[in-house]
Amino acid sequence: MSQPLAERMRPRSLDDYIGQKHLVGERAVLRKMIDSGAISSFILWGPPGVGKTTLAKIISQQLDTPFYTLSAVNSGVKDVREVIEKAKSGNFFKAVRPILFIDEIHRFSKSQQDSLLSAVETGVITLIGATTENPSFEVIRPLLSRCQVYVLKPLEESDLLELTEKVTREDFELKKKKIHWKETDALVRFSGGDARKLLNIIELVVSAEEADDIEITNAKVIERLQENPAAYDKGGEMHYDIISAFIKSVRGSDPDGAIYWLARMVAGGEDPEFIARRLVISASEDIGLANPNALLLANACFEALKKIGWPEGRIILAETTIYLATSPKSNSAYLAIDEAIALVNETGNLPVPLHLRNAPTQLMKDLDYGKNYKYAHDYKNNYVKQDFLPSEILHRKIWKPQQNPAESKLSEYMEKIRRG
Repeated sequence: MSQPLAERMRPRSLDDYIGQKHLVGERAVLRKMIDSGAISSFILWGPPGVGKTTLAKIISQQLDTPFYTLSAVNSGVKDVREVIEKAKSGNFFKAVRPILFIDEIHRFSKSQQDSLLSAVETGVITLIGATTENPSFEVIRPLLSRCQVYVLKPLEESDLLELTEKVTREDFELKKKKIHWKETDALVRFSGGDARKLLNIIELVVSAEEADDIEITNAKVIERLQENPAAYDKGGEMHYDIISAFIKSVRGSDPDGAIYWLARMVAGGEDPEFIARRLVISASEDIGLANPNALLLANACFEALKKIGWPEGRIILAETTIYLATSPKSNSAYLAIDEAIALVNETGNLPVPLHLRNAPTQLMKDLDYGKNYKYAHDYKNNYVKQDFLPSEILHRKIWKPQQNPAESKLSEYMEKIRRG
């Protein structure tokens, strides 16, 4: 039986690799690293179908080094240790360290990630991890500090069209037919920047044609996809569309919409911690200071899920979802930090005012570090007027309270203590 098109067309070298020019293009960081033969441990972070696994295999082949692979879905600490022992025993005469590739590294538990630390630190292996989730949240800090993180982007339209032409021209099965791409808009749109999905759609559409002379149009692509409706795909476009609808329903204060999209994810087998993590983000981004308890509840939901598990965890998610959807909304904290970052980028590294500097040594005190600082707790209402911004931006207002009872109360309190 013939391999799927996506597997038949898996690139074998960087010359065949399409996309991610910022990483593997001429003079790009990973290309330089590969050409030099000096590979350090790193994590590839990006959506499905953008070439994370393929890139790791190409690196191994180009460097001619042993390549071990583990999937975090079905591997435990024992499997990690066995691979490390194999790497140790076979690494006496190799100039390049063996590569251990871990797919979906975000699914590794803390103990599994801990088991990698020593081997990575001592150079027994070079670790390449692949993840669709933010490594800052999913990878333990000691391991993350030993790995560079490279972000892979969804393939651009030009990349997808290049791949379409390439498979039509080079795949031994497709070359048997005369394929004419009259329209490609639907193909590109439904691929969603995912090369694997693009190839699956091409294979689906071509296999439905009996004739050897095939003209492919948008209508034909849409018709074939409608005849083969995909189930909820945790790693594909539907995954991102449904979580988007879920969060937008919470933000829009529609508990019915939010609970419906939650049910779609639960029924589709979505990772419950992924849902809980998005609720924590929404509690800060969309509800914020209008109801600070929302963040406490969302975080409690995340922790409770780890203890309770599935299927009862769905009830915890439902309670938190409805609470967040029915909470008053504010994005003032979200806007404030973005404005502050923009201000930092605009003004650069402004010096810290002397009275705010720490003065642990006599020399620093002699240089007036900390001089004239007023300790707020020594004053009435634990407040005293003094400047906390660099002089260049002294009167800049960054946090702007919004119109809701909680923030109005905070604003009134600040006005009151400032009046003294």
